[in-house]
Amino acid sequence: MTRPAPTSSLASSPAPSLAPSTEPELPPVTIVMASYNGGAHIAEQLASIAAQDHQGWALWVSDDGSKDDTRALVEDFAARHPDHDIRLLEGPRQGAAANFLSLLCHPDLPPGFVAISDQDDIWYPHKLTAALRALAPHAEDRAVYSAQSRHVDDSGAPVGASRVHRGAPSFGNALVQNRVAGHCAVLTPAALALVRAAGPVSVPFHDWWLYQLVQGAGGRVIVSDKVVLDYRQHAGNVLGGNQNRLAGLTRAAMVLGPTFGRWMAANRAALQDAAPLLGAQARGTLAALESAPRA
Repeated sequence: MTRPAPTSSLASSPAPSLAPSTEPELPPVTIVMASYNGGAHIAEQLASIAAQDHQGWALWVSDDGSKDDTRALVEDFAARHPDHDIRLLEGPRQGAAANFLSLLCHPDLPPGFVAISDQDDIWYPHKLTAALRALAPHAEDRAVYSAQSRHVDDSGAPVGASRVHRGAPSFGNALVQNRVAGHCAVLTPAALALVRAAGPVSVPFHDWWLYQLVQGAGGRVIVSDKVVLDYRQHAGNVLGGNQNRLAGLTRAAMVLGPTFGRWMAANRAALQDAAPLLGAQARGTLAALESAPRA
């Protein structure tokens, strides 16, 4: 008696249904980088951008008149990555804050998510993904994301780490302290629109300005405790996390001396100009500061 051929259990079983992914698709993001004589390290930073696990990025670089090979390195990077929109622009040559704000307010910059990049750091591969996922619940809000960094020296050797601030962000805190690290910052489309509405104001630090403006306008400031990049420490850092004693004393002198007062005055002047964009509580705080007696 001939037996029927056995039937494959795989063939006879219904194909397993694949559940649709619940992970939302990440939006495209434009990276804005201010450069100036960054030839020593910019290639390493560009390579870390190319290695991001989220590949939906464009890169706009505003160069402030570099005398070294910075521009050539950016142009070479663009030639090797023709599938990304990479642009090299002329900066205003008025310092790093003005360079970044000119980029954020550039009339051709597309609306959408924007990530801010220093020229000499090293992003970890998940840096963009972590920021965009953290911002996803607030994608329609005026929101800015920041995170933590490992501090490295010129050679890339670890020298320290960023400090996680206590307490929640607030406008009052933003007036005296910055919690948004510019090298980590990512803006939602609405936050970018807010910055552009305020315009390229004259302030000492672009990241501190983002904290003040977004918080003052009733937006969200999200500071993650995750480390997402190596932050290069060297002589060019004005208020970086440089760990050596001389750098610490220099920063203390800035904060305790007249320099900090000038920074505060510049920030308040910019906030006064942007007052129509701020919430009533922030405007009231500014009015109280202006009417307070000066020592």
